[in-house]
Amino acid sequence: MYIEVQFSMRDCSLFPGTALSCKETFSLLYYEFDAATKEPPFWEPESYKLIDRIAADEGRFTNSADIIINAEIRSIPVTKKGVYFAFRDQGACISLLAIKVYYITCPEITKAFTHFPTTPTGSEVTSIEQATGKCVAHAREESTPSFLCTGDGQWSLLNGGCACLPGYQANTEKQTCDVCQPGMFKDSVGAAECRDCPEHSAAAHAGASECRCDTGYYRAPEDPRDMPCTRPPSKPQNITVTFKDQSTVVLAWLPPVSDGGRSDTLYRVVCDACGGHVSYNPPQMADESFNATQVTVSGLNPVTTYRFQVYAENGVSSQAPVAQYLDITVTTEASVPSMVSNVRVTSVKSTEISLAWDAPSDPYSDIEMYEVRYYVRDQHNNSSSILTKKEESSLVSLRQSTDYGFQVRAKTSHGWGKYSQPIYKKTGQLLGTAYVGDEDNTQVRIIVGATVGAFVVIAVIVIMTLLFLRRGTDECNKKQPSDCDTLEYRNGEGLIVTFSKLHGVLENPPIVQTHTTGSMTTPLFTQVGHHRTYIDPHTYEDPNQAIREFAREIDASYITIEAIIGGGEFGDVCKGKLQLPSRPEMTVAIKTLKPGSSEKARVDFLTEASIMGQFEHPNVIFLQGVVTKSNPVMIITEYMENGSLDHFLRVNDGKFQVLQLVGMLRCIASGMQYLSEMNYVHRDLAARNVLVNAQLICKIADFGLSREIESHTEGAYTTRGGKIPVRWTAPEAIAFRKFTSASDVWSLGIVMWEVMSYGERPYWNWSNQDVIKSIEKGYRLPAPMECPEAIYQLMLDCWQKERNHRPNFASIVRTLDRLIRTPEALNKVAQNRCTTALGLDSVDMTQLTSVEDWLASLKMSRYVDNFQRTGLTDLEAVARLTQHDLTQLGITLVGHQKKLLQSIHTLRTQLAVNMSEGFLV
Repeated sequence: MYIEVQFSMRDCSLFPGTALSCKETFSLLYYEFDAATKEPPFWEPESYKLIDRIAADEGRFTNSADIIINAEIRSIPVTKKGVYFAFRDQGACISLLAIKVYYITCPEITKAFTHFPTTPTGSEVTSIEQATGKCVAHAREESTPSFLCTGDGQWSLLNGGCACLPGYQANTEKQTCDVCQPGMFKDSVGAAECRDCPEHSAAAHAGASECRCDTGYYRAPEDPRDMPCTRPPSKPQNITVTFKDQSTVVLAWLPPVSDGGRSDTLYRVVCDACGGHVSYNPPQMADESFNATQVTVSGLNPVTTYRFQVYAENGVSSQAPVAQYLDITVTTEASVPSMVSNVRVTSVKSTEISLAWDAPSDPYSDIEMYEVRYYVRDQHNNSSSILTKKEESSLVSLRQSTDYGFQVRAKTSHGWGKYSQPIYKKTGQLLGTAYVGDEDNTQVRIIVGATVGAFVVIAVIVIMTLLFLRRGTDECNKKQPSDCDTLEYRNGEGLIVTFSKLHGVLENPPIVQTHTTGSMTTPLFTQVGHHRTYIDPHTYEDPNQAIREFAREIDASYITIEAIIGGGEFGDVCKGKLQLPSRPEMTVAIKTLKPGSSEKARVDFLTEASIMGQFEHPNVIFLQGVVTKSNPVMIITEYMENGSLDHFLRVNDGKFQVLQLVGMLRCIASGMQYLSEMNYVHRDLAARNVLVNAQLICKIADFGLSREIESHTEGAYTTRGGKIPVRWTAPEAIAFRKFTSASDVWSLGIVMWEVMSYGERPYWNWSNQDVIKSIEKGYRLPAPMECPEAIYQLMLDCWQKERNHRPNFASIVRTLDRLIRTPEALNKVAQNRCTTALGLDSVDMTQLTSVEDWLASLKMSRYVDNFQRTGLTDLEAVARLTQHDLTQLGITLVGHQKKLLQSIHTLRTQLAVNMSEGFLV
């Protein structure tokens, strides 16, 4: 709750002789209560709490007629249902002109078709109150709507919302769901508009979610609601019948005159006397349809009358009361004999073959005769035949040792049946007194010389193949393992790793890992390709070769520079557009090299691109390419809309939920895990070197200080000199200039502190020497304000003195994932081991000697220049500042203003007390 007092006050110098009794201040006090009383509570100094001792800031009555009105605003946290305010005058000549008591609210608002009521701000300046909204009339929740009310009375971070029901369209301007008028409809939840009813349908009432079909028209269940209503088709036309034989008939027809306004017409044939042996082409099961306009019916009985009904149907035929069909009666023709079966050879001689077969089982007529057709294999167009009335026949005068084909068919009074499937047999051959074949049941002698010869040839081939394979194995054993087709080795964990070579080149080999237990081998997993490792561009004799290898060259004509957004060590940083051929235009960040830079500066500038070009991860800044063949030389990267993380946090102080901050930390840890797995040490991990895009995704950037881990045993890199970012660097890296992934973990802990403190400078205004000495003595940064205990404990783990005791990045990512999945673990706030977060209760104002000290005690040293520019160099002047003055000084963040005003009030009171007691601050 806030109270604003307007008053005027007379100068004590106007009342001579009253030095001891005259005052130029008065006290503002308050008393909280839970129930109103007819009379104010009895005055007891100990029951009223002092809000502040208030002095006239703007001026006092003087001998002139000018009256200057003072205005002071104070805030108090209210914990009960009501409050009395008291003004205590202890000798001041004061006039109270106006008193206003009020509280700040976020106004009533309707957003995302959700109504949020007027919501008071929290009990603290930095509190965020979450309001849950209710859907407007004729809307429903899509996800729970919530809005955050910040301490300055502004709404922020809308989540969820509502959508208009079917039959109501969204009015975005008025945030209402308006009813669809008669004759219009809306069939879905969402922002779609009402539409006119489709053809052959109508909506008689307002708020229709669909239009009803006119009489005789229908809509199928799967039809969209904006599709016109349709009718069943009329019956098929002009059916024709074609007989293929006595058991097969083809029915054909024309499509219906009317398709009912649909394109899904299908046909169905119903036969009243067909049994299960009748088949259809296209195939037809029960209630099955097809889209062809003819059907072949097979398996009918000869000389039988059948009735067929051909139905034309579409998606709405099932809703019509009467089905449309075309009716036709068909009588099949008399039967010709069916195909003879079981044709077989009973005897083979040199020039004669005997056959036998089974008569067809034909119940309609008797068999008159059979025809046996024979021909030399593959010469069926030059065949001969004989007739017989028996179910057997002998064919004579055939050629010796010749392959013949044989077919048989039967004849009745209705005609000839079909030939049987051909069978083939080879006649015998005379060889002296023996021949191949069977004649007069004598045993045939078989000559085996050719067979024995074939076995000898096969054995020789097998032996030569085995010798060749053994020679190849011996040669493989003499070569390097990578020259062989298969290489196996057992690693230290009992895993057998197998590399399979393709086409003689071991390139991106598939790796199959198996676990061996006794005599059993169980596959574990398959991994394709090598694990990529970072290559230090400084190892190249020609640095330009590294640039060509790791960075794509981009033609400068594809780039448009739009604005300068910053400056770097080598030149300007710009925002621009990149338009590659056949690719959509994209926004990019462009680093340029100053004109006239030395060759060494050029190489150093492009070395960062050689490093960056080796990385591809969603939490590491992505390199689009470089421009080296024209001036200025440029590095092109993806554009990050929100800039550096430290600046972004400072601008948005107190605006995020803890879970959102933890999500940012997870992004940073994931990117660092990827870099460490590439055997890469960053050396300069800090919030200023992390970039943030529009979706609040954080990405690691600035690889100027980074180097490869050159020693795999120590995992360390010795620097070649240069500056070290002391506040972010692990103690062993400062003392011995040894950098590892463990020292990057220390830096990540500092970044966590920066994020949770909204971009506060680590170790505040301490000197680098003070930081180093304090860390060596065991000092660690205190938990930021409202920092969850689990996150602060993770920071302390990262700041372990022994680097082997620190967690690795993979472990940190797992921990953050667990906290994100169980956000209730973030509710417990870490207790500070040092001074309080605000520094108001722990700092003795009488010990402050300058404005710089005062700002440092509040962790607001960033505003020193703002005070110095306006000549505010002593604390007495500071004690007279108001909220309006702070705004004029350029301090516009509401949270920072309230924090400073709290301290100014305390400072003002303490100064007034000290002055009255004769102390000089």
